[in-house]
Amino acid sequence: QVQLVESGGGLVQAGGSLRLSCAASGRTFSSYAMNWFRQAPGKEREFVAAISWSGDNTYYANSVKGRFTISRDNAKNTVYLLMNSLKPEDTAVYYCAAGGRRTPSAYDYWGQGTQVTVSS
Repeated sequence: QVQLVESGGGLVQAGGSLRLSCAASGRTFSSYAMNWFRQAPGKEREFVAAISWSGDNTYYANSVKGRFTISRDNAKNTVYLLMNSLKPEDTAVYYCAAGGRRTPSAYDYWGQGTQVTVSS
């Protein structure tokens, strides 16, 4: 099983940017599609972005399309989420997950997440 550690969150003003990182352990990282999810207070966890194992294909939730970019570096066992033009509604704990499904219920392992807070 791939172990995941998210980092890079913080407090930022609306319109600002952050880059999240998800470091994975295990030699099989490059064989997994990777995903970012987020969970805002009082809301269910939701899909944000996904990237194929090769990095050739990416997918985004409509709410972040054009503002967020997912990427990966298989040599570093790391997946990134660059978030631009942040909005207060992007405030959430962000999690990464390894696998090809875009529904949170498909995963039973999560890292600790990283908090992103966007002030208005």
